[in-house]
Amino acid sequence: MMNWSSKIKQCVTVQSLLLVLCGLAGCTFVGDSSHPGEAAVENHHAVRSSPLEMDWIGPSPDGLHFIEKQSGRRFVAWGVNYDHDDEGRLLEDYWQQWDVVEEDFREIKSLGANVVRIHLQLGQFMRTAEEPNSLSLDYLRRLVRLAESSGLYLDITGLACYHKARTPAWYDALNESRRWEVQARFWQAVASVCARSPSIFCYDLMNEPVLPGANKIETDWLLGEFGGSHFVQRISLDLAGRSREEVARAWIDTLTTAIRSQDTRHMITVGVIPWAMVFPKAKPIFYAEQVGGNLDFVSVHVYPEKGQVDNAIEALKVYNIGKPLVVEEMFPLKCSIEEMDDFINASRDFTDGWMSFYWGKTIEQYQKQQTISGAIRSSWLTYFRTKSVEMVTTHP
Repeated sequence: MMNWSSKIKQCVTVQSLLLVLCGLAGCTFVGDSSHPGEAAVENHHAVRSSPLEMDWIGPSPDGLHFIEKQSGRRFVAWGVNYDHDDEGRLLEDYWQQWDVVEEDFREIKSLGANVVRIHLQLGQFMRTAEEPNSLSLDYLRRLVRLAESSGLYLDITGLACYHKARTPAWYDALNESRRWEVQARFWQAVASVCARSPSIFCYDLMNEPVLPGANKIETDWLLGEFGGSHFVQRISLDLAGRSREEVARAWIDTLTTAIRSQDTRHMITVGVIPWAMVFPKAKPIFYAEQVGGNLDFVSVHVYPEKGQVDNAIEALKVYNIGKPLVVEEMFPLKCSIEEMDDFINASRDFTDGWMSFYWGKTIEQYQKQQTISGAIRSSWLTYFRTKSVEMVTTHP
């Protein structure tokens, strides 16, 4: 039987392979007017072209779904992860080329998405343990304004250390409590920029945080390396006699308190690996009743495997805990588009959002590649665009 660490690496490899498959994406905007559903998508989203028309998003009064706060209408998240460009550069590496980012947002909008998930690197936003990077905060402020003018909501995922070599040495040298202090300062700085904008969908505390095993002392904060990138991060190296639930709650409470010191309005979540897909009897840690009280909704990352859509649905149901539920990452990596459609349709009764990926190339550009991977990606984006009309306008 594989050990706990190996199981993590197995799960991380799914995400990493996805980024390898779809990592070489361009950044130009080319329309595809041949698609019959394009006009419907554009017309539907045209009403969101003005930032003044963006409504604030939050949980419904019963806490089970998302609503537009002013209109009271149900809101379903249909979005994309926007994490790197065709050269594998992270967003902070190329957002100085602002025309590229603007074109990408136009393309994302034309695909029918209403949420964009961005991944902010801690090393780009904290110059020292005490001092945030004002230049990065300026670019974030500019990105928020772009989201407002585009009518797109932002899922802001923070504390990323995807490129280990660029993680500050001073940060890795900190002990747990000091590291959490830096993470809190990161979120205070980010929330201070975003607090007054209706374009913020949520703050995602960290991408796929994990805890050490019982009676085991770890030595590395990052794990699951693949192709030079790390998408999983430990929040502790040593439980030190505490339960995993105690550590998870203390970490969540520390960071949510930091955010709430600047922003009392926007939602907070944390994107997790659905361990029930690996261990059928696994229960949520970060969303356990005694842990995730300060989290407004549930975010999980699900990649169904061929012939196992039912298993993916059962694993997802483990996270149906009476809060809005979002599949924050999905892609037909190990299954067909038809099976992904089955997964989405089967989860609609208890799920409030789904997010795929966007890497900067249009449907037409993928088609011109005349490769298997290009065909897969163009077919998926075509499906995503067509499905968007149904997903954001109708509800179960």
